[in-house]
Amino acid sequence: MATNKIENALKEAFKQAIIKCGFVEDYDLSKIVIEIPKDKAHGDYSTNIAMQLTKLLRKNPREIASAIIEAVDKESANIESIEIAGPGFINMFMKKDVMTAIIKEVLDQKDDYGKTNYGQGTKYNVEFVSANPTGDLHLGHAKGAAVGDSICRIMDAAGYDVTREYYINDAGNQIYNLALSLNARYREAFGLESNMPSDGYHGQDIKDIALKIKEKYGDQYLHTSEEETIAFFRKEGTEFELQKIKDILNEFRVSFDVWFSETTLYTENKVVPTIEKLKAAGYTYESEGALWFKSTEFGDDKDRVLIKSDGSYTYLTPDIAYHLNKLDRGYEYLVDLLGADHHGYINRMKAAIQALGYNSDQLTIDIIQMVRMVENGEVVKMSKRTGNAVTIKDLIEDIGVDATRYFFVAKAANTPYDFDIALAKSKSNENPVYYAQYAHARMCSILRQAKENNVQVTDHYELLVNDKEIELVKHINEFRDQIIDSAKSRSPHKIANYIQKLAQLFHSFYNDCYVIDQENMELSSQRLSLVQATKITMKNALELIGVSAPEKM
Repeated sequence: MATNKIENALKEAFKQAIIKCGFVEDYDLSKIVIEIPKDKAHGDYSTNIAMQLTKLLRKNPREIASAIIEAVDKESANIESIEIAGPGFINMFMKKDVMTAIIKEVLDQKDDYGKTNYGQGTKYNVEFVSANPTGDLHLGHAKGAAVGDSICRIMDAAGYDVTREYYINDAGNQIYNLALSLNARYREAFGLESNMPSDGYHGQDIKDIALKIKEKYGDQYLHTSEEETIAFFRKEGTEFELQKIKDILNEFRVSFDVWFSETTLYTENKVVPTIEKLKAAGYTYESEGALWFKSTEFGDDKDRVLIKSDGSYTYLTPDIAYHLNKLDRGYEYLVDLLGADHHGYINRMKAAIQALGYNSDQLTIDIIQMVRMVENGEVVKMSKRTGNAVTIKDLIEDIGVDATRYFFVAKAANTPYDFDIALAKSKSNENPVYYAQYAHARMCSILRQAKENNVQVTDHYELLVNDKEIELVKHINEFRDQIIDSAKSRSPHKIANYIQKLAQLFHSFYNDCYVIDQENMELSSQRLSLVQATKITMKNALELIGVSAPEKM
């Protein structure tokens, strides 16, 4: 969908031309595709409308294109020249002044430039990270956090109503083991014997939490019943670990609107009614003492157990109840961002959504592929700081939030990725985040220099005719469409790509076009306006992926 004024004007002009030619009585604007050619020799914009009409009109597409060109109102669409290419493409070269008009729009909108109402407030729930509250967030969680938060920022900018949600897995065996582990370390803190479970948590963080509990409560929980003791350590352990997660995510510039506790699915009786709904719909059966879900009826490769023969739930059962709860809360679409080991989860959860009477398309599960940390050609598996697995804290301290977040979204999330540590830390043009931030800092430097020389921005841009200027303007004009495309496909790497090209075009412009020229103050003002518009666009684009825009470097 075209969102900028230039493309909308072109669409309307071609619609009227088609009608004027007598080809149709009316035509749907959304069917007219306006694209930006990769090769600038093919024009500023291009359309394949003549080829689209071939089947309907049963005519040669070049013949159709020729008629459309004759009929189109070039003046109303601000077309400088128009030509037919190849089998029937129509290429358009726009008037320079209409291209540069975007500069004033950017200067007027400032921080809001790029935002649209494309999503029309459609309610999305995006769940990501959702790590167990039993320890530090590691590499996979860090990538999921960067990708998920960037997706939400981009969708916000595109006009969707987005809720960021973290699912707290606080009802399973891992929390029971956390409680046992904490109790063992708590007893050790008093010099008493303890029984650390074989599958317990042995990290330093558990010892630290136990010492904090000792400081706060003394020996109180040496004298309580086992049931009361374990219940206490479940609650305290979960709260301590969850607060650590919240603190480090906040440092990573990631926030959530909803922290949803799995335990509430049981305390608020959400699981049993979900099973009853599946039973009532005829999508369950009993076999070998277990209750099964007929997920194969919805495309899954095998049916799934809901209640095991011992009466306990499989992990799938509360997950189904949780997704039903989200839909019952009024979200139109759900997005789950899951790790690479969750491929098999997709079909069974979509099957459950469908069995409960919803459209399976209302749930999208995106897989976040693994990332490897690489330094000097070697895979880095352990933190130099702790000797344990690499955590978000390690990344922040060693590489920094900006570089870490940028590198995590630089490639498509569903492809495995090698994170080059040395490159991320380097201050060179080969480092994409440094290259982009340096471009922004250079823009700020130019603006400071202009202020010293009393050069002001202007709303006249007729002198901006240099190819480097026009290329930069065209890319700025694409920003809103890029946000929409990235939001629809949940692809923050497209924004990272946009940022790289914006930086490259700016550096190219800077090298070719002298901005502050005391001999030509009008041209200086117009070029300064372009620099200011580029700065605004760069800052807004970096903000979409949670990266800062420094004014000095």
